[in-house]
Amino acid sequence: MGRRAAVVRSIEGEAAAADPSAEVLAEAAAMFGLLASPPRLHIVWALAQGESDVSGLAERVGGALPAISQHLSKLKLAGLVRSRREGRRVVYFVDDPDTVAVMRTLVVQLAARSEGVSPARLRELGA
Repeated sequence: MGRRAAVVRSIEGEAAAADPSAEVLAEAAAMFGLLASPPRLHIVWALAQGESDVSGLAERVGGALPAISQHLSKLKLAGLVRSRREGRRVVYFVDDPDTVAVMRTLVVQLAARSEGVSPARLRELGA
């Protein structure tokens, strides 16, 4: 087990015993607030599947290029996504896999619920 995994397990164990600090709760609320926008959530979902440029995201998410660019700016400021240049093109990718894992779990749970799959069945399947 890597050092990061050991630290996370230790924190998870402590979190079960004590309330998180006000700072941690504020940071979590800010992150949830940022992802409360359906277009931003869709952008992070799309980038979790693979990197993309703004035009590819606009096509997939269904938004205008300026709006997608604004959402990407907010996601970059929050540290959820990063970018790199490939010639004239800017490619975006997920920079926070842990947040993506939480988002993916929630979306999969809600999608399964809408299809009538019970939470117990999802746990059996490892979701």
